[in-house]
Amino acid sequence: MNKDLEERAMLMMMKDWRRALRTPPSYRIGKSPIRFQPTYVIGVSLLSVVLLFMLVKSYDLGNVPAPSFNHLDRESALYKYNIAGNRHVTLNLTYPLTPPRHINDKVHFKVGAIADKDEASRSKDESNTWVSTYITGTLIWDQKKNHISVNWDKNSIKPLKSKYSYGGRGMELSELVTYNGNLLTFDDRGGLVYVLKDDKVYPWVLLTDGEGKIDKGFKSEWATVKDGHLYVGSMGKEWTTPTGEFVNYNPMWVKKISKTGEVESLDWKNNYKTIRSSLGINFPGYLLHESACWSDYHNKWFFLPRRMSHYAYNEDKDQYQGTNVLISCDENFNQCHVTQVGEVVPTHGFSSFKFMPGTHDNLIVAIKSYEVNGKLESYVMAFDTQGKILLGETKIDNSKFEGFDFI
Repeated sequence: MNKDLEERAMLMMMKDWRRALRTPPSYRIGKSPIRFQPTYVIGVSLLSVVLLFMLVKSYDLGNVPAPSFNHLDRESALYKYNIAGNRHVTLNLTYPLTPPRHINDKVHFKVGAIADKDEASRSKDESNTWVSTYITGTLIWDQKKNHISVNWDKNSIKPLKSKYSYGGRGMELSELVTYNGNLLTFDDRGGLVYVLKDDKVYPWVLLTDGEGKIDKGFKSEWATVKDGHLYVGSMGKEWTTPTGEFVNYNPMWVKKISKTGEVESLDWKNNYKTIRSSLGINFPGYLLHESACWSDYHNKWFFLPRRMSHYAYNEDKDQYQGTNVLISCDENFNQCHVTQVGEVVPTHGFSSFKFMPGTHDNLIVAIKSYEVNGKLESYVMAFDTQGKILLGETKIDNSKFEGFDFI
């Protein structure tokens, strides 16, 4: 009897429990009952979470420029900084600084080149003044025919002047690069990094040789942007006497510069040795570098050496050691790949190059220099990363232009 009563009581409790689950709880505020619907509440909660997530994402991306031709080559880097959480690292990633123009299936870029006049940079008209030369032009890319041409405006040639010098020499400008919304150029004699604006130069950072504790200017030869920093390199070979005897490793250091001008010196000795070993070269043989670029798209370093020799450096013979190789290396220099670009012209060596914007770093425009027994010439050419030539060597002028960029 008692057992039956217990079973009936248990059954009633279970029915009441199931009914409670089906019946939304109600609460009274004042005289009005408010009944909550669990399904409705859950749906609203999920919708709120989704909307909040979308709001946060839109805030993050609100600082990212909308994809456009201007920003194609820097877009991936900007996203990388955000994903890494380094939101304090904000750079002006506009590149090129002048928007390209699209005319009849052709893209028109404004380009510039800057000269290293060596000892001839000293002004003959003004005391304590050193002068370089800057020229601009238009590069036209026919996308349908995959053809490139460059028209230099000889009327645009302008002198760039400075009072700064080292040892009686200055304004021997070796490179052009766009960084944080500024066009920069580098004095390979005094170590100064200049901002080039409105046809004038303004000192920004002073780089000193080797590990940075030397009272001599860094011989800047190439520069590129990687992970929000500016990397500046030198010749990438041992400093030797004119006949090839070892002196020091100073040209095998690289300077890493932040947007605020803080400089860190990096020992790249092993990196440079890895690069030249890809060509079977070991000291006293050498590769002499004047151009390099980092690619966010390929996640690789690219180099176009100016000189190459399996033998010891010799000042006279060096004039005839031009190269035709493009070297690409993974980020940590574990492996390098060599691509042939056209034929070797012994007196012509690469002095600067840039990836063409909008090509995912697959097309390259480069400057080659001729410097033999005091005679100077410069040429422009274009090719892809597989070595296919789109524009053969085309003469620019009887000057030694060593810096090039899309401006």
